[in-house]
Amino acid sequence: MIKRNYYLTSLVTATERSPVTALLGPRQCGKTTLARIFSEHRIPHYFDLESPADQQRLQNPELMLGSLKGMIILDEIQIKPELFNVLRVLVDNPENQSHFLVLGSASPQIIKNVSETLAGRVEFIELAGFNIQETNNIEQLWLRGGFPRSFLAASEADSLAWRDGFIRTFLERDIPMLGITIAATAMRRFWTMLAHFHGQTWNASELGRSMGLTDKTVRSYLDILTATFMIRQLQPWHENLRKRQVKAPKIYFRDSGLLHSLLNIPNYHSLIGNPRIGASWEGFALEQVLQIIRPPEAYFWSTHSGAEIDLLFFQKGKRYGVEFKFNEAPKITKSMHTAVQDLSLDYLWVIYPGKEKYPVTNKITVRPLNTIS
Repeated sequence: MIKRNYYLTSLVTATERSPVTALLGPRQCGKTTLARIFSEHRIPHYFDLESPADQQRLQNPELMLGSLKGMIILDEIQIKPELFNVLRVLVDNPENQSHFLVLGSASPQIIKNVSETLAGRVEFIELAGFNIQETNNIEQLWLRGGFPRSFLAASEADSLAWRDGFIRTFLERDIPMLGITIAATAMRRFWTMLAHFHGQTWNASELGRSMGLTDKTVRSYLDILTATFMIRQLQPWHENLRKRQVKAPKIYFRDSGLLHSLLNIPNYHSLIGNPRIGASWEGFALEQVLQIIRPPEAYFWSTHSGAEIDLLFFQKGKRYGVEFKFNEAPKITKSMHTAVQDLSLDYLWVIYPGKEKYPVTNKITVRPLNTIS
């Protein structure tokens, strides 16, 4: 069992100060397991909204949930978003003696009206797959991704089989359960094509032409994958400069294992020899940095003249930049110096797969991914 102490601590804090805590993340990332570990000494009331028996128990949810005390867990809340209205009524009752932990596989934007319905009453925690601090095995985590059953599989073949099954189930069952009517074959084709755009600036017209679809349609497909935690749209940062700056988001797969499955990369040897290895490393390392540092907001910056920075974030009033390079001896480029100057960065890190950390200038340091903390 891999301990996830950060998330357990976050759950303790959130459930003590908010009547409703929402633990959100992709399917099969460990939400139910984490909730059970968190609540094992609390004797919770547990409802799985995919279970017909539990759905039957909740035919009159206000009466059923209102009769309970203590911790109440509602798993897969996106299946019955109307329960958020019930939760608002219950937690506003002065005699309420319950705390609710809801688990969901879709973002608040797709679970309709959750933010508005429970404004001031709910705290969100986003759970991702395993990270390098939890596993300490970068090569396996990079190849297989952070989904527990993929990472912990007995072999590379077992891991790949699990991911292939996950993709099929996600397309054929999970998306329709959200009320989204898109043919699984069309979404899989889009998802596979998107793998080849991983780490690139979003271009709806190019993808639309390739699939014979309108820009609006491919944009809706992208938003679905984003809202279900499959894709990250990293937004551009705009500085008040006399330079034309990129305004479209960059697209990243949030799980490197799913990316490799859709790119037909079965093992580490194939990954090292694949022409997309640089983009794969960039997306993997970016997700690790975001999971560990957890900045409030994250961006990238790019100009049409070629200056860019892979990741820009703000922490405690300071500006930090990060570049990701799959190179044993990454070079400090003119673009990096331009970013430091034009964005007034307090510091820039160059993250690479090597082992040594060393400063290059008083504001730029090259460091291995496993030294991020």
